[in-house]
Amino acid sequence: AALTCAFVQNDFSVLYVAQHSNSMLPTVYRVTAVWGGHEGSILLWVLILAGWTLAVTIFSRQQDDATVARLLGVMGLVSCGFLLFTLLTSNPFARLFPAAPDGQDLTPLLQDPGMVIHPPMLYMGYVGFVVAFAFAVAALIDGRLDASWARWSRPWTTVAWSFLTFGIALGSFWAYYELGWGGWWFWDPVENASLMPWLAGTALMHSLAVTEKRGAFRSWTALLAIIAFSLSLLGTFLVRSGVLSSVHAFASDPKRGVFILAFLALVIGASLALFAWRAPKVGRSAEFGMVSRESMLLANNMLLLVACAAVMLGTLYPLLIDALGLGKLSVGPPYFEAVFVPIIAPALFLMGVGPLTRWRRANFLDVAHKLRWALGVSAVSAVLAPLALGRWTPLIGFGLMLATWIASTCLLNLADRIRSHPLKGWTARLAAQSGSYYGMLMAHFGVAVFIVGVTIVGGYAVERDVRMAPGDTLTLGAYVVRFDGVREVRGPNYLAARGTLDITRNGRPLTVLSPERRLYTASNTPMTETAIYRHLTRDLYVSLGEPLGPDAWSMRVYYKPFVGWIWGGCLLMALGGLLAVADRRYRSLHRTAQEPRPVP
Repeated sequence: AALTCAFVQNDFSVLYVAQHSNSMLPTVYRVTAVWGGHEGSILLWVLILAGWTLAVTIFSRQQDDATVARLLGVMGLVSCGFLLFTLLTSNPFARLFPAAPDGQDLTPLLQDPGMVIHPPMLYMGYVGFVVAFAFAVAALIDGRLDASWARWSRPWTTVAWSFLTFGIALGSFWAYYELGWGGWWFWDPVENASLMPWLAGTALMHSLAVTEKRGAFRSWTALLAIIAFSLSLLGTFLVRSGVLSSVHAFASDPKRGVFILAFLALVIGASLALFAWRAPKVGRSAEFGMVSRESMLLANNMLLLVACAAVMLGTLYPLLIDALGLGKLSVGPPYFEAVFVPIIAPALFLMGVGPLTRWRRANFLDVAHKLRWALGVSAVSAVLAPLALGRWTPLIGFGLMLATWIASTCLLNLADRIRSHPLKGWTARLAAQSGSYYGMLMAHFGVAVFIVGVTIVGGYAVERDVRMAPGDTLTLGAYVVRFDGVREVRGPNYLAARGTLDITRNGRPLTVLSPERRLYTASNTPMTETAIYRHLTRDLYVSLGEPLGPDAWSMRVYYKPFVGWIWGGCLLMALGGLLAVADRRYRSLHRTAQEPRPVP
């Protein structure tokens, strides 16, 4: 609150305020500037960690006192580490004498409504995995990796995962409309730093479900909790240490990197040592067959972790080569797309198989019989859907087949659950299903929607970089874009050249788009503000470039079919997670009977 007041009141005697604000900055961006730099973002991390700790204190009152003490102790130690980091290397309240007459301004890229919600949501996910980590460490210390531990840990993990999903999606959407490139994912190292804990967290959620329901994967689940939080800390190291050059990376002080690296090594080393000591004694698991829901989820877990390792390799290997003085190496989208997609595709296939497979032991022929219709529909869609859209390629067909496979198996699973329920009437049977089940369906269906968006925009997008003068037109399919010229406008802290483009379709006026080329006067920094005509099944995207003469301008005009489905799918995933947490069994958790403690 004190730092926010300093920003709002333009207190330029605070060094951090002078570096990241300006008297012309609109008030809303003065508030978001609090976490617009390194010191403030770490303070936000500490604040959110305190919030998670308070939530655990409130909602864990039915746990025994010893378990709660261990939970809060672990979270308190993590808090101490970040508070020390703040005090020793990242003090946001350092004073500036004499006070600066005005500030340097917030980075123009961050002067956007996305800055209001994207970092807090992302940090809620990052920091939220500390709860799963604390539960795992407490259970290892206590000697009880049981169903009760998984039941308590599962909703916290799911909430953190939902926040992280929402935060990543917001960041992707922000980059799409703000950077002017028309892309939704760039395999930027800091994007990868958020993707890695998301993949590990996804594996952890599913593993917790198995541990809760079947008592299997106990040691594996505890290890995943450690990995997920460790990857969150690794992401913090990558962003805050200054080792990366990215639009997301703030820090450039090597001392900060050394501190975070030491803290990361301490947390990971201590937790893995505890795991190696205690897990063999407390992690006995139930048995299951080769064909079973447990085996499908385990295979899915392994694929998610291999995909995570592939992303980590592509992200860290260039840094390692540079640190060893072996030269500069760039790993870009071709590597990630060539490696990540073949690994994640089988995991997506298993996403459809797992829910339709029986626990403990299943018959392969029975499972295949259940899935025959989904497989047939998916194969047909792989051929007909691309042709209906105008062009068939193997990748487009494969992507749409996967999306149809996931959606159709969700419907099959729902039909199977309703058909086998003892209640009479479809309405009663639907109402009898749990919130966690519907949350799972929604999240899986969100994955299918996401894949549709990725596949179609990747296969059918049209991009044009053109020179346009007033009166010039550009045709993109059924759309005609007419450039009417540019006029000068003044914003609260910038000057802008604002273009005007009339959009028609089949001769019918649709809208007027007004992209801008801004110059932020305090920092003398140019920025592009795109203009987008959005529709459920496509975006028409315009970005104003450099002037090419007295009246002519360079222009980027993109046609992006189904691009909105990418973020719509992510939203469904996040909402599915929150719906699962709303399950009545999590609202009425009571103290469970203590299982016999194994001899340490």
